Amino acid sequence: MMQTDYDLLIIGGGLVGASLACALDGLDLRIGLVDAAPLTVSAHPSYDDRTLALAQGTQRIFQTLDLWEALVATATSIERIHISERGVPGFAHLDCRDEGVEALGYVAEARQVGAALLAKLPKLRGVDLLCPARLKTVVIRPEAACATVRLSDHRTVELRTRLLVAADGAQSPVREQLGIAALRWDYGQQAVIANVTPTLPHQQVAYERFTEEGPVALLPMSENRCAVVCTVNDAAAAAAMALGDAGFMALLHDRFGDRLGPFLRVGRRQAYPLFLLKAREHARQRVAIIGNAAHTLHPIAGQGFNLGMRDVAALAEVVAEAWRGGEDIGDLKVLGRYADWRRWDQRQTIAFTDALNRVFANPLWPVRAARRLGLLAFDVLPPVKHEFARQTMGLYGRLPKLARGLALTA
Repeated sequence: MMQTDYDLLIIGGGLVGASLACALDGLDLRIGLVDAAPLTVSAHPSYDDRTLALAQGTQRIFQTLDLWEALVATATSIERIHISERGVPGFAHLDCRDEGVEALGYVAEARQVGAALLAKLPKLRGVDLLCPARLKTVVIRPEAACATVRLSDHRTVELRTRLLVAADGAQSPVREQLGIAALRWDYGQQAVIANVTPTLPHQQVAYERFTEEGPVALLPMSENRCAVVCTVNDAAAAAAMALGDAGFMALLHDRFGDRLGPFLRVGRRQAYPLFLLKAREHARQRVAIIGNAAHTLHPIAGQGFNLGMRDVAALAEVVAEAWRGGEDIGDLKVLGRYADWRRWDQRQTIAFTDALNRVFANPLWPVRAARRLGLLAFDVLPPVKHEFARQTMGLYGRLPKLARGLALTA
């Protein structure tokens, strides 16, 4: 069996894992990136038809990593956010002008983000791309983490590393093999996603509309398209997917209302089960867990990917500082700094998205009355709106250098 040593080994070459490799460029680390799929836009499951709501903080991270130039031509800015509940008068809104920014966020296709990362990965110094390669075993020893992988040519290789990073998704094999427990709650819902073209111009407005059946989000895209995330109960998902285009657009119009007029066209639909997942440990000796392997959220408010990107920026900064200081980057004292830093943001964001979904799904009249008053009060209380906007833009709390536009190699 061949044996190879690395300073840092990333298991998972999706958007988060690939971003971490880019964030660590220039630090003279020897890095391995392992993924079961070939790193091509057409083959990798992370680079699919979904659209991503990129918070301001995430946009700054991509800009600092010299990735934004490849995305800016296809990304669409979100200048305003409109929040409403079906059957309830009034609404709340956020405006980028009130926050002193050009945009509250951006909408980009996962394929485009994946393409930007894939163009950069081969140019990184000291990074071996082991893709496709399937993880077989992980063993943690005091001096190193050892991962056994099977390469595409059927050779088996043992990879030794100071630090192993699990960026391998919600069903994380690393987390499972190491016995790291995770809290999981199935919402009994599925997200039906598609692109639609409305009659009226979207004017760079993102909509979040709550209904008894679940929330509906419309995000602005190029060519006056909107990315739709329509939440349906598990029992209704098959019927929603079986509808013809006209039937689905009618369902969407019934849920969303008339603000953008009738829908003229709908693209290919896909459905994903929705659940909350939170790993009980995000770091232990020789191991750090990031992205969906650490936390998978309800898509309401579009926070999941952005939370993962803040994991990337924080871990990269902790590793960079430890490496320069001559510390062992896989030591629990070092990784404890990452876990402590990320704990508050992860808890806050998970609680925020989970509470939003539960509160607006509750049919009891006292809860309905309270949320109506809350929605109206939110819109007339600028300090509350400002704090909410900072949270959704990923600019709240202690920000990593990359989210402040500062390179780690400076």
